[in-house]
Amino acid sequence: MLKKGSKLNSILTGSCPKCQEESMYSDKNPYHLSNTLKMNTTCSHCGTRYKIEPSFFYGAMYVSYAVGIAFGVASFVITHLFFGANLKTSFIAIIATLVGFMPVIMRLSRNIWINIFINYDSDWKNKM
Repeated sequence: MLKKGSKLNSILTGSCPKCQEESMYSDKNPYHLSNTLKMNTTCSHCGTRYKIEPSFFYGAMYVSYAVGIAFGVASFVITHLFFGANLKTSFIAIIATLVGFMPVIMRLSRNIWINIFINYDSDWKNKM
């Protein structure tokens, strides 16, 4: 479904943006809360450093805001428009969605942020 080499593949799977051979995270499950943001320092296949500079992932906070808004809007549309819930119930559903999906939102934001700066390289093996 997701073609290797696409940004979408790397973003949704959390794989290395350069080679897409392994996960950037030490624990693939974002709901292990103590390990949600623990990342490998480098890719064991292509050697890409994930933390490009100190405080690199602070920029992911801006992406996190946009991703959170998207999740909130989706929650509102589903509860209010599809199920016909009142505004109070829709508001509670938005809060529950944002709290429930917070680990996923944080990881998605990091994945999007790093994929802005690092592109897939199909020829990474020959450059080692």
